[in-house]
Amino acid sequence: MTAPAETDFDDWLIETFAEAGSFTMLFVLVRITERTVEPLRSAWLHVVGDETRWPDMVALFAGAGVDWSGAVFYRAGREGLVEDGEARARLAALTRKLHEDRSLIREGEFFNAEGLRLQIEEMKPH
Repeated sequence: MTAPAETDFDDWLIETFAEAGSFTMLFVLVRITERTVEPLRSAWLHVVGDETRWPDMVALFAGAGVDWSGAVFYRAGREGLVEDGEARARLAALTRKLHEDRSLIREGEFFNAEGLRLQIEEMKPH
């Protein structure tokens, strides 16, 4: 039996799977401070159903061995499932770009450690 959706992440995953079917998801764990969002670790996951819930992702993230406070998710491509080699290449390109330009987080689905949706806003210099 599928666990009920309890977080914004759960809702996003269910909606995305309903729209796209199986897909490859790229994700980046981040540390959020008052002024910055710092990429820490990244990986990909093939989503072949809508049963995954936020506690499953948190358990997966524990293996990263970093103190994270948020995660941003992207579909690897419009074509749905992507071969591992292609997912690896797309993830490498994404993380390179994220280190150069944090505003790319806006193009993904950004959640805090409780699985609630976040938005990133550019800070204006004083």
